[in-house]
Amino acid sequence: MEMQELQRLKNKFDIIGNDAGLNRALETAVAVAPTDLTVLITGESGVGKETLPQIIHQFSRRRTGKYLAVNCGAIPEGTINAELFGHEKGAFTGAIGERKGYFEEADGGTLFLDEIGELPKETQALLLRVLQNGEFMKVGSSKVEKTDVRVIAATNVNLAYAVATGKFREDLYYRLTGIQIRMPALRERNKDDVYLLFRKFTSDFSERYNLCKVSLTHDAISLLTAYRWPGNIRQLKNIAETVTALESRPVTPTSERVELGSATLMRYLPEEKDSMLPATTGPAPAGGGMSDSDKQMIVKAILDLKGEVDRLKSIVEAGGGAPVAASLPHYVGQEENEPEEQLSEAEPAATVIPEGISIRKAGDELIERALAKHAGKVKAAAAELGISERTIYRKLAEWKEKGKNV
Repeated sequence: MEMQELQRLKNKFDIIGNDAGLNRALETAVAVAPTDLTVLITGESGVGKETLPQIIHQFSRRRTGKYLAVNCGAIPEGTINAELFGHEKGAFTGAIGERKGYFEEADGGTLFLDEIGELPKETQALLLRVLQNGEFMKVGSSKVEKTDVRVIAATNVNLAYAVATGKFREDLYYRLTGIQIRMPALRERNKDDVYLLFRKFTSDFSERYNLCKVSLTHDAISLLTAYRWPGNIRQLKNIAETVTALESRPVTPTSERVELGSATLMRYLPEEKDSMLPATTGPAPAGGGMSDSDKQMIVKAILDLKGEVDRLKSIVEAGGGAPVAASLPHYVGQEENEPEEQLSEAEPAATVIPEGISIRKAGDELIERALAKHAGKVKAAAAELGISERTIYRKLAEWKEKGKNV
C-alpha cells in the first residue's frame, strides 16, 4: 500500500503509530479482505486485535452484511453452543422459545470469534463443521441448516501449544491458520508510537472533560518509552487517562496545558515485576525509593564484589601478583538468568566499595559513576550496570527532589 493510502486507513479506524510490524498487519488485512479465507489474528492481550476484523469486513464483498463480534471466553461453557448455533424451544431449562445463534444472525456477513482458544472441545468440533461446509444444527434440533459466514478468529494464547497439550483440536488448528496476522506487542513497536498513543489518549480524555492537555518533559518521555507495557495499549490508555484525571486541572483562559516530569509519571507506572494487571492499582511510593528487586541485586553485587576482592587480596599477599583491577568481573545488577559478562583486559573494573558502606549509598555511587562515564546517557549506563533504565530514572528523580546535581 502507498503511505498516503495506509495513513487514510489509520485515520478511518483511529489507529495510531508508524511501526513496521503494525503497518504489515494492516496491509495484510486489506490484502486478504476480498477473499473468503478464514483469518487468525494473534497477539498479546491489549494490542488491539479487534480492529483488524473490522478492516477486513469493510474491505470485503460482505461489507453490506452484518458484522458480529463474539468473545468466546466470556460465554459460559454450558451455553456457548446455543449462543453460537441457536436453540429450539425446550432444548434446555430456560429455553422458552426458539432462538437464532450468531452463525445464523451473521449469514451473509462476517463473524469475529475473539479468544477462540477458550472454546470447549465439543464446540470446536461444531465450529470445524461450519468452517468446512457451512452446516450446523441448533441445540435440541436434528435439522441441518446452512449459513454463509466469513469467520475471523483471534487468540492471545499459543494454539500450537494448546494442540500439543490436547486442549485444542489439531484439525481445527490447521483450518484456522491458513492466513495468520500477528499484531505486535507495544514493547516491540517503534518507541515513538508509545508517546503518540499517550498523547492521543490524554488529549481525548482532556477534551471530553474540559481539562488541560498533558505534556511530558524529555525525561518523562524517556521513562514512558522505556517501560515494557505488559498490558500493551489497553494498559497505556488506562494510565494515560488516570494521569490526566489526577494531574490535570480545568481549562482556564490563562492555562490550557500541564507539563509533567518523570518523578510524577513514575508514580503511575506499576513495578514491572508486579505488572501482570493491565492497570496500576495505585501510585508507586513517592520519593523514588528503590524496589525490593533492585535492593536484592545491589546486595548480591556488593557481596560478590567483597568476596572477589578478598580472594584476589589473598592471592596478592601470597605473592601471586595478579592485578586486582584487571581481574574483577562485571557484576553490577545482572538480571536473573542472564549469562555473566566478563570484562576484557582493555576494560578493567576498578570499582571497589569500602566495607561498612550502606546498600543505598553503594547503589547511588555505582549509578553516578556509570552516568559520569557515559556523559549522562541513561540507556548506556543502564546497559553497563545490567539494570533497567527505569531504575536510573527513579534515582534521578529522587536526587532532583533532594537538590542533588548529577
